[in-house]
Amino acid sequence: MFSVTVRDHMMIAHSFRGEVFGPAQRLHGATFVVDATFRRPDLDADGIVVDIGLATEQLRAVLSELTYRNLDDEAAFAGVNTTTEVLARTVADRLVERVHAGQLGAGARDLAGITVTLHESHIAWASYERSL
Repeated sequence: MFSVTVRDHMMIAHSFRGEVFGPAQRLHGATFVVDATFRRPDLDADGIVVDIGLATEQLRAVLSELTYRNLDDEAAFAGVNTTTEVLARTVADRLVERVHAGQLGAGARDLAGITVTLHESHIAWASYERSL
């Protein structure tokens, strides 16, 4: 399996519901380093997994929909704890929508999967992997 990973970051504010979250139940900020890995079993006719420039551009576009926002105020997250895991799935799903819309180029339609990893710090991160 071949893969290409692009990286960006996002800064959000949010709070959690539930005692398990302790002080994170209060409004707080988080900065995530975000990796998006695109996979396919064979390279396309140009010898690539995905156009790195388009992948970078589309990851940035997806993250721009979330960054500098209080996710508690976003309708898409009403009633949802926006944990690192939930946000990884959200970014992956939105990238897949863009693949299907052709925004990562025609060759990207043959991708086998995408994994999104959100790094909370240098010692903790969460990922979501999905097939296309």
